[in-house]
Amino acid sequence: MESQAQPDAASLRLQISSGASSVETDRPIFVDLDGTLIATDLLHEGYVRAVRRDPGILWKTPGWISQGLATLKQHVAEVEPVDASRLPYRESLVAHLMAERARGRPVILATASHELWAKPVAEYLGCFDGVIASDATHNRKSSAKLEAIREWCAQHGHKEFDYFGDSSADRKIWTASKVAYLVGSGTRFRKELTQQGIECQEIAVRTGSLKTYIKALRPHQWAKNILIFAPMLLSHVFADASKLFASAAAFVAFSLCASAVYVLNDLLDIDNDRRHPTKRKRPLAAGLISVPSALVLAGGLLATTVAITATCLSGAFAIALGVYFAVTSAYSVWLKRLPLVDVFCLAGLYTSRLIAGGIATETPVSEWLLTLSVFLFTSLAFAKRYSELGRLETESAEAASGRGYLVSDISIIETLGPTCGYLAVLVMALYINSDWVKRVYAVNWPLWLMCPLLMYWITRVWFLAKRKILSEDPVIFAIKDNVSRAIALMVGALFIISVAASKGYL
Repeated sequence: MESQAQPDAASLRLQISSGASSVETDRPIFVDLDGTLIATDLLHEGYVRAVRRDPGILWKTPGWISQGLATLKQHVAEVEPVDASRLPYRESLVAHLMAERARGRPVILATASHELWAKPVAEYLGCFDGVIASDATHNRKSSAKLEAIREWCAQHGHKEFDYFGDSSADRKIWTASKVAYLVGSGTRFRKELTQQGIECQEIAVRTGSLKTYIKALRPHQWAKNILIFAPMLLSHVFADASKLFASAAAFVAFSLCASAVYVLNDLLDIDNDRRHPTKRKRPLAAGLISVPSALVLAGGLLATTVAITATCLSGAFAIALGVYFAVTSAYSVWLKRLPLVDVFCLAGLYTSRLIAGGIATETPVSEWLLTLSVFLFTSLAFAKRYSELGRLETESAEAASGRGYLVSDISIIETLGPTCGYLAVLVMALYINSDWVKRVYAVNWPLWLMCPLLMYWITRVWFLAKRKILSEDPVIFAIKDNVSRAIALMVGALFIISVAASKGYL
């Protein structure tokens, strides 16, 4: 089985094996699917994928629900099949079920998910003797599931059964079972069940902690928003408290807005992330954060962003931030799947931070700076795609699903990327040689020294990308890379020297 191993596997195995060893070898085991056997909910994920495929489903949903949840599940399951090989299974629970089945105990998958999803899971795992699931007319949840379980037991001559579940919907089934296995959040019912004489086994699993939710925000990506401060710094208004405050507020607003988009992107991209060697560990792909929790988190971030923008920044900045949100959302849903368009979109999003910083502080942003930014970040966006494809060279072209590129595109990307980077250096040199710079910077030789430093850094990035050392995001790599940090310090020092010397401080 090629599913993702869950971090709680060892503890799960230990707690299950520590239960009673004298169980009847023929007593059937019924196992819930969502939240129990897998660390996610198939209906939630399926519905999100269905809406992404056809937004019109949002308008159809109330009508389906009015006919019952079974109807909703039927329609969603028909539109969105499940890839059983990529689900975040509780590996040790699967191993336990296989061992019990080998001892002769019947193991039945009993789930409220639709049979179009449940049957592929049962077939993939190969450890079930039957499936109880929802269909077009029956929603097998809580009492309905218990009724189906009892019917199965009566048909096969069993009076008792054990049940694995995780939520309040499983209370009635636990109450009717011989041994109640409480998975994760279900452990809060232990006292209640014990008082009713039900033998309980608690199974602790890893769930979303505060650290997990922070990870979903990708705070390391906020470093990109430092570009918002560039217009203020380049205009030499270092001591203007109002502009500094406006830049700081814009930085926070952009960061929270970006985090909301990252959460929504991970929500929409769960399937592709699970096919990726590293992205499958993201909280949503691993099932550590549920779909409803992700929606609440994204909504809270956006609400906070709106509040900060409305109270601290101008209407023009609000428009700029709205455009950024719209483009990043379009990128997450559609544009990132279009080759070349995705790269130009990424470069444009970086440049939009400069524009937003200028709007927030009412500071003009020169065409030179915008042009340099476009070429530089186009090069880095190509480097990002290059490193992604480089990691997949030994895999099939399908491994790059979710993007518009094939592994065979590497050669053209490694030509376009460095070229854009060197064009950025050329633009910088032309800018330094312009009449405007000569008027503002009486001493501009330190600015010229920035050009070879930038050229060296871009060349080094592409060398590392070619050697498959570069991480998938060059900007984040630069933040963590000591050489990149040293170059950034030298560039900053040269800028300060030029400003100070031009103003007569040196």
